[in-house]
Amino acid sequence: MGSLEGILTGFQVAISLEGIMFVLLGVFVGTFIGMLPGLGPITAIAIMIPITYGMDPALALVMMAGVYYGAVFGGSTSSILLNAPGISGTVASSFDGYPMAQNGQAGKALAIAAISSFIGGTISVVLLMAFAPMLSSVAVSFGPPAYFSLMLLGLTAIASLSEGSTLKAMISAVVGFMVATIGIDPQTGTARFDFGAPHLLDGIDFLVIALGLFAISEVGYLVINRFKGSFASAKELGSLKLTKQDMKDISGPAGRQSILGFILGILPGAGATIASFIGYISEKRISKNPEKFGKGYIKGLAGPETANNAATSGAFVPLLSLGIPGSGTTAVMLGAFLVLGIQPGPMLMGDHPDVFWGVIASMYIGNVFLLVLNLPLIPYIARVLTTPRPLLISLVMMFSLIGVYSISFSTFDLYLLLGFGVLGFLMRMFAFPAPPFILAFILGGMMEQSFRQAMTSSQGNLSVFFTNNISLALIILSVLSFAFPIIQSMRQKKKQA
Repeated sequence: MGSLEGILTGFQVAISLEGIMFVLLGVFVGTFIGMLPGLGPITAIAIMIPITYGMDPALALVMMAGVYYGAVFGGSTSSILLNAPGISGTVASSFDGYPMAQNGQAGKALAIAAISSFIGGTISVVLLMAFAPMLSSVAVSFGPPAYFSLMLLGLTAIASLSEGSTLKAMISAVVGFMVATIGIDPQTGTARFDFGAPHLLDGIDFLVIALGLFAISEVGYLVINRFKGSFASAKELGSLKLTKQDMKDISGPAGRQSILGFILGILPGAGATIASFIGYISEKRISKNPEKFGKGYIKGLAGPETANNAATSGAFVPLLSLGIPGSGTTAVMLGAFLVLGIQPGPMLMGDHPDVFWGVIASMYIGNVFLLVLNLPLIPYIARVLTTPRPLLISLVMMFSLIGVYSISFSTFDLYLLLGFGVLGFLMRMFAFPAPPFILAFILGGMMEQSFRQAMTSSQGNLSVFFTNNISLALIILSVLSFAFPIIQSMRQKKKQA
């Protein structure tokens, strides 16, 4: 079956009455769950698997795919309004989205997030439909040396995430690396830095850290300061309308990050979280006004929101074409495929074209539904800010505790959440930025594992990082990325002199 015929088959599945109903159900459930801190698409898809028994495989997978990208689409809501990331992929959205809400632009921030997500999702679906079979080989070519170099490139952006002192940003990143090493060593199987606590053998979940450093620390800060400068008030929801200048500001990041996010989504292990951070960092690096980032800048919200939704579509490339899950969510999706009797991989396109192309085609319909659902609801969603502040703070605490407890049903995680909340509060008081901590924690585990695998395969020869063409290119980009802000700073000093 040719690509054109396959696309038509996919749209027959997606545009049928049943297809539209299941896409709508999937994106609605995904959006709602994405808004709740801690409850991400993994939980939603896992719950959906028993419901799909006996269903047509194509329709069942269309619905679960809708839950996946719907959760990423809706996850920005709590990040923007409450500084409590709904899912890990929307942490970077809070860097400028939450300040916008504090500045009385909550409605505009939610509108920008919805439009950016729609653009990123739609462009990435076009790329997915055009290049899915070909790009699967690109994902396979990324061996351990290339992955290490990619993580290294990400780390060079720590300086861009600093909010003043670069030294404090580096200290924050080092602490993030230290936390990433807690748990069982994946290569030797020995316990590291568990302090005799069995609960630490599996490491610390990302959402425990994200909610602690952002949501709980924000609650502590507001309580200590008796709600001064807290969440936006009812009179400060702001206009939902975007001006021509706003749309112009969105267009650049949306176009760039749709492509970059899709490419990062293809790489197994990268996913929406890393894509959103890279999207934020890259926009700040190329901006003529980097000092505006972190203070409620439109481009600082549009970049990560576009990138994380584009990465969601990109993650389906290795899953559908190779049967390789690129993230925890796509690993659960792989399980759903197998439960339904479908084996994803090179033969999927030929054996089950209705499934392969149906899932892809449904993303077009799903992105339209998400935009139509979210834009009219923004005034009602934003009214969460009209809740009395003491009650709102209590709700943030409750959702954070429920979200963390639902990860492993362990009270130990609740103590960790409060511990990271105290750490986040102290970091805020002493002006240590939290984003470098988060980025180092995300990259630390993958960076260590890729480095050790590369060393094992090359018998300890460091030249493996320079003989691999992809790795060498990424290392050169890392050097340039590290040197660029230094050169820029020197030029500014010369101008001032």
